[in-house]
Amino acid sequence: MAAAAEPEPEAPRRGPAEDEEAAAAELSAELCARRSAEARRLVLSPRRLWGPLPAGLSQWFPALEVLDVSGTGLAELGEELLALPRLHTLLAKNNRLGGPGSLPKALGQAPLGRSLRVLNLSGNRFAELPPALLGLRGLQSLSLGGNRLHGIPPDIQELRSLEFLYLGGNFITSIPPELANLPSLSSLVLCDNKIQSIPPQLAQLHSLRSLSLHNNLLTYLPREILNLVHLEELSLRGNPLVVRFVRDLTYNPPSLQELAGRTIKTRNVPYAPSDLPENLVRYLSLASNCPNPKCGGVYFDSCVRQIKFVDFCGKYRIPLMHYLCSPECSSPCSSASQSSTSQSESDSEDEASVAARRMQKVLLG
Repeated sequence: MAAAAEPEPEAPRRGPAEDEEAAAAELSAELCARRSAEARRLVLSPRRLWGPLPAGLSQWFPALEVLDVSGTGLAELGEELLALPRLHTLLAKNNRLGGPGSLPKALGQAPLGRSLRVLNLSGNRFAELPPALLGLRGLQSLSLGGNRLHGIPPDIQELRSLEFLYLGGNFITSIPPELANLPSLSSLVLCDNKIQSIPPQLAQLHSLRSLSLHNNLLTYLPREILNLVHLEELSLRGNPLVVRFVRDLTYNPPSLQELAGRTIKTRNVPYAPSDLPENLVRYLSLASNCPNPKCGGVYFDSCVRQIKFVDFCGKYRIPLMHYLCSPECSSPCSSASQSSTSQSESDSEDEASVAARRMQKVLLG
């Protein structure tokens, strides 16, 4: 009776590091075989890489203008990227970028700093905006959605050519006023974050056409947002924005100093710097005019915060914060003057009803 054949020993399994080395070697061989001095676009098929980009990429594709490495698993791009002087579009979505060394430090100083126009790093692991990006002075479109960002650095203002900025799906809690120093920005996406307020300086973005703020923690918008006269799209759904007038007013009674200051300013009591101590002269210069044109009052530290719905671009009504001099002062954004108490109550109800309907269009639009 013949003896049973012994089973052949199994080949040893490769570890993760060996798999990555094999994938990198396979990619290098593939790119070398596809090399072209005239190719302007290169898309790498999804695979499990670690990085960096294969050495020799710039020699095999010297005319490359568009590079798509999305879904390849890269954790760093490497210095080879700097040797692509004609590259204007880099797509690196859904990878493992975000750790130290993910991007070359000299990114902004290389020729790429002037040529790159579109950069998409969405779906990665960045916890902060990489400092290397701030040197890309020619960048027009930047996408960092679906990362782990907790803030926006004030130095974002260095990207003066930026037209499109996508930072949705992060953990951002506030917006720096410096963001308003981007003169060409036309589309700003900050949805699905944890933003509680909008800085009034954002109204300086005169080129802004689209503003996406849905799914945040906003309860009101600054009055200055009405200055965005070219805004065509405003998305506010999913925020705890009020849908009725806020009737509860928070008011701290003015101090005796404020009452005296209000009297001097409203009655135009004449005084010279030599008549008062320097600190009181400085205090009087800080008076703010009540926004109600029918009031004529002023305030210093004590004011009423009130939210009113205001027409926006003739399409919607949105809640804006106003600062009034006293609870008795009516908001300048209320409806036309009413002749009686009953008429006032009726108009107020109609106003709230209309505002709620129009606000729903904004929230759901």
